Amino acid sequence: MPNIRGADKTDNIVMAYPRKGVAVFVFSLLIIILSGWTYMADDIETGPWQFIYPANFGNRINVPADNPTTKEGVYLGRMLFYEKKLSANNMLSCASCHQQQKAFTDGKALSEGVDHMTANRNSMSLANLLWTRKFFWDGRAASLEEQAVFPLTNPHEMGQAVSVSAKKISGTDAYPALFKVVYGDENITPDRVVKAISQFERTLISCNSRYDGYMNGTYKPTDQELKGMELFMTAPNPQKGIRGGNCAHCHGGTKNYMELFHNNGLDSIPKDAGIETLTGLVSDRGRFKVPTLRNIALTAPYMHDGRFKTLDEVIDHYSDHIKESPSLSTFLRGESNDKGGKTLNLHPEEKKAIIAFLNMLTDSTFINDPRFSDPNNISAQIKTKTN
Repeated sequence: MPNIRGADKTDNIVMAYPRKGVAVFVFSLLIIILSGWTYMADDIETGPWQFIYPANFGNRINVPADNPTTKEGVYLGRMLFYEKKLSANNMLSCASCHQQQKAFTDGKALSEGVDHMTANRNSMSLANLLWTRKFFWDGRAASLEEQAVFPLTNPHEMGQAVSVSAKKISGTDAYPALFKVVYGDENITPDRVVKAISQFERTLISCNSRYDGYMNGTYKPTDQELKGMELFMTAPNPQKGIRGGNCAHCHGGTKNYMELFHNNGLDSIPKDAGIETLTGLVSDRGRFKVPTLRNIALTAPYMHDGRFKTLDEVIDHYSDHIKESPSLSTFLRGESNDKGGKTLNLHPEEKKAIIAFLNMLTDSTFINDPRFSDPNNISAQIKTKTN
């Protein structure tokens, strides 16, 4: 059973081997790898988890009363997030479609599941879910706990009932003891599995980009970044000679995200009905959740179907290729930088400036934070202790 103290097993790995020599260390690592050993900390910190984020992110966080976030719960949730036994073929984990280096997306238009079929929609980034109240492109889940069940059980994703997953990991040496630390006994249930994963996902906070540095006074943007920021935040008003990118209606605020659903003019007749499938309202046809722009330079391809490969294509769409339809967002209707114009019509240098600003939203700390990395990766654990 894990000891509950506060030190980490990798203390022993990192500190002991230099005395015996590099050769012994390398040989021991080789034995570990060949034996199929999986890293598991001996010592697990317990107690309430402290969320740390900038004050301007606000305190309207979403943590259900029946699943308080704890250090031990986050530890277990991280293990489960990277656990491939939760899939029908033991080959996929949550991290297969949500990779840390890609800001917890996977770089694919549509992800491939256990049956080698693709999902219906693009994998969304998992950044700053602590403040989210509607999950998925159509907002069908009202909590992370509810959200987690869908990919775990979807036949085109991980394809396995959570009850089966719970039974599989109950037969391991490690998990019963871990569940006892978190929940007080070794009983592994579907509800406990989902709650632990949700606890870990709430800790995925991205708040250390250059844009954050600008807001707290530690980073001075370039002239191009400042111009892009101005365009991003401004709605066009050609009558007054004001040019704008018209982005902040949906992506403004400190987190570059608003809990809104819009038809953003991708198709005159949407192939995917969006939230209309839930509401039955024609006015909701082609409306999808507005995604966060945090780390947007890392999360290509873009849109709910991954149709755009680059940010240049995205900006071109909003500038020049909005498709009219009855459910088109009012924020996009009739917006132009030209008097009587039918499109936004951004100039090439303006498009480049907006993209320069969007690159300010990349948080290198977030994508390299060892607390979010695969706990089964030995080198990552050593890096955690030596950094």
